[in-house]
Amino acid sequence: MASKDRILRQKEETRNNILEAAYSIVKEEGWQGLSMRKIADKIEYTAPIIYEYFSNKEAILNELTGKGFIKLAKELQSAKAKFDKPEDQIEAMWMAYWDFAFTDTEMYQVMFGVQMNCCSQQCSAAEAPYNLFTAVIAEIMKNSNPGPEVIKQKYFTFFSVIHGLIAINIINKSEVMETINNQILKDAIGGIIKSIQ
Repeated sequence: MASKDRILRQKEETRNNILEAAYSIVKEEGWQGLSMRKIADKIEYTAPIIYEYFSNKEAILNELTGKGFIKLAKELQSAKAKFDKPEDQIEAMWMAYWDFAFTDTEMYQVMFGVQMNCCSQQCSAAEAPYNLFTAVIAEIMKNSNPGPEVIKQKYFTFFSVIHGLIAINIINKSEVMETINNQILKDAIGGIIKSIQ
């Protein structure tokens, strides 16, 4: 039994090494620089070993996307937990979302397809951030008793504005934008909160 456990641990360790190597390459060269051969070279394995764990590069991207959404959901939950009022929670959550996009830009790019072809499949981990946001939006709007479609619409109002600002900043890095981004972001969040109260 101990040898089976050891083999399972080694397989999991190799799988994690592959993912870490892939992400390390991306941090250095961007998503366009990622290849199965480069991953193999980085961890000093042969390419066929990589294919034993992941059928292709898209499978690695899907796995990293899932890990990204899990990390984002944890950061959103942490931001939410700092406040009691739902209006303060939603602002903190969107600010954490913004921070995630710029502290882990490569991960954000693969999760949302900014400047790259994103994975064709939606991963189940993407539901966690959505559910966190919509629960707080529902709480803010509870007096008007909104249906799920209205809550979803309000979520996408927030998402469209904030994701749009993030994409603009990732694609067109500009010192001028950096100086006004925080105020634009706070104005947008504040305006949307006022519209749903």
